[in-house]
Amino acid sequence: MSATRLAFHAVLLPTLFAVAPAFAVPTLQAHRAVYDLSLDKASDRSGISGITGRMVYEFNGSPCEGYTVKFRFVTQIVTNDNTRLTDQQTTTFEDAEGKTFSFVTKSFVDQNLEKEVKGTATKEAKGLKVDIDKPEKSSLELAATQFPTQHLVELIDKAEKGENFYETNLFDGSEDANKVMTTTVVVGKKTDADKTDPEASALAKLATDQYWPVDIAYFDDTDKSGEEVPEYRISFKLHENGLTRDLVMDYNDFSMTGKLVNLSLFDQPKTCPPK
Repeated sequence: MSATRLAFHAVLLPTLFAVAPAFAVPTLQAHRAVYDLSLDKASDRSGISGITGRMVYEFNGSPCEGYTVKFRFVTQIVTNDNTRLTDQQTTTFEDAEGKTFSFVTKSFVDQNLEKEVKGTATKEAKGLKVDIDKPEKSSLELAATQFPTQHLVELIDKAEKGENFYETNLFDGSEDANKVMTTTVVVGKKTDADKTDPEASALAKLATDQYWPVDIAYFDDTDKSGEEVPEYRISFKLHENGLTRDLVMDYNDFSMTGKLVNLSLFDQPKTCPPK
């Protein structure tokens, strides 16, 4: 598992209008969330004996102006042979109509830049066109798909309707930005807040909110081997406003947890201004 893949799928990043959805777009809370990361379990094959780190996820925007995500994921990974520090910094923008998605990701290992991926994905009549600027200029065509915020909006809508299992797809610009991922989503019953929840203090006024337990498995859409084994799975608690917490990220050979330790809620417009 590369540092890029490990980081980008640690949290669910979110065509709102391009496919004319038959549901209202929920109000997604602009916020900054900080998570402490730690190793959950690891197989002997992984060679990993310890993981510690921190993830910072900042979400801004609205259905009027589009959505911006700033994401930083820093981990110290201890193996049988060495210890290395990985640092991924990602910024994305998804336009209000869900037609374009721009992304830039810088991945550092031991403070040295290992990789930079920058590009823009645009929805077209027959699918998705991806124009890459870095590491070198190129273009490719992919299957029709969703972008992250649309993926999140769809999840909240289905959870509200009581749908507990569905399959969909996602393009998020991770790794080499050259594939669409198929996702299978399992949504549990809406659950009342627990006063003994270890994340309650960080949630502050959201500590009494209900949430859905969610599990998402990610499959490589380009894998033609016939093996139905996900590349990774993510489990988390999902709030109606789009906040995700109590993360468990399973990469088959190892898994890690993400505990919410700090949450800042930002002001946002109640309605879209007239055009």
